[in-house]
Amino acid sequence: MTKQIHVNAFEMATPGHINHGLWRVPGNRRTQYKDLGYWTDLARVLERGLFDAVFLADVVGTYTTYGGSRRAALRAGMQVPNIDPSLVVSAMASVTEHLGFAVTSTTTYEPPFGHARRLSTLDHLTRGRLAWNIVTGYLPDAARNFGLSEQIKHDDRYAIAEEYLEVVYRLLEGSWEDDAVVLDTENAVYTDPDKVHEIGFEGEYFSVAGPHLAEPSPQRTPVLYQAGTSSRGKSFAARHAEAVFLLPRDDVQGREEIADLRRLAVEAGRAPDDVKAFVGAEVVVGATRTEVEEKLAVLQQFRDLEGHLVLFSGWAGIDLSGDDVDAYLEYRGGDAMQTFERMWSEGSERKKVGELVSHLSRPENDPRFIAGTPQEVADRIEELVDGTDADGLNLIQHLSPGTFADFTEHVVPELQRRGRYRTAYTPGETLRERLFGEGQTRPRAGHPSRAAAVGQPQLAGVVQG
Repeated sequence: MTKQIHVNAFEMATPGHINHGLWRVPGNRRTQYKDLGYWTDLARVLERGLFDAVFLADVVGTYTTYGGSRRAALRAGMQVPNIDPSLVVSAMASVTEHLGFAVTSTTTYEPPFGHARRLSTLDHLTRGRLAWNIVTGYLPDAARNFGLSEQIKHDDRYAIAEEYLEVVYRLLEGSWEDDAVVLDTENAVYTDPDKVHEIGFEGEYFSVAGPHLAEPSPQRTPVLYQAGTSSRGKSFAARHAEAVFLLPRDDVQGREEIADLRRLAVEAGRAPDDVKAFVGAEVVVGATRTEVEEKLAVLQQFRDLEGHLVLFSGWAGIDLSGDDVDAYLEYRGGDAMQTFERMWSEGSERKKVGELVSHLSRPENDPRFIAGTPQEVADRIEELVDGTDADGLNLIQHLSPGTFADFTEHVVPELQRRGRYRTAYTPGETLRERLFGEGQTRPRAGHPSRAAAVGQPQLAGVVQG
């Protein structure tokens, strides 16, 4: 059977997410990110396009690497200002029946007990359509916002994340038995007290007594997304992630990264297809080449290059504001996103600062930037997905909701014609079932959350409560 292509809409509750300066384009609604109508209208577009989910990015700090200041990020609206993405999910869920919601939250700064309740709440309110994008945080001033004097080291953040996940699994999977809620009206018993358990977790970083406050939700543990592709990030993803988001330099690197993730998943006791891979891609589509060229001209006219340099500087932990354009980028294994630090500082693609600035100045330099007629775009999407062995795309937008509306109008019908895209949602399915098959509402066998279920052996660091 030909592999179906899954698609997430990549969004963020901010004026500028990945593509900067485009909030100025006439008709673009990006500055309305503070209005519920923006989110409910977007949700309706995505459901009409049969998208798997809207993937909501987030940061809890500002980008200060570029020029040693946040001034350029503020000028560009580059991921600041922003609002909490979890709070728009309920509104989107209320106007849709099938669209999933992947919400980003960090394991470094927010304690796990309150976060676990939020996950259960949203999984209940969406009827099992929730995913959690697990991040460890990479912005230095985020650490200062949460009372730390300096950013926690890259690999130490993953050590914290491992224990954080143990706590969350125990709360979501092991605190309430499946039949704890009895709704016995005759005897006035809502919950059987003997079937709700403390977790008694005592670890290096967290101490949580429990019990969990929410009754079991449709998925219990939401679908787990993760985007780390550093050595430590891949090890974490291979153990925990059910969907991984990648931004490879090219198709070759994408295929290597996905193959490596699946190899590591097998080593962690899971099956290779337990991890779904989503490659980031940008699409500009029109009915004719002339229409496409007109759209590209508008995007280039309003593109804010400095905003892109601020973004990459923050991702990589490398300041691209300097005058030494002939200096090569050097990999130092810093505490930002090591994948992006390494991307242009090693191997045959190693670049000087000036070369990278020139590369970033035009989006079409990126092989994941796809522009053309519906047939041309579909050709390239099939090539990208099949060539990397990805399961689908994280569709990066330019105009809101124009990018997703264009994809729905032009690309979806072409992919459907080729048998590569669903023609309808399956009624009543959870997000995990959409990705892994009917009846699979809980993580698959081999996933560490399974060991946390009631009656299973205790996780490391957990004392019987």
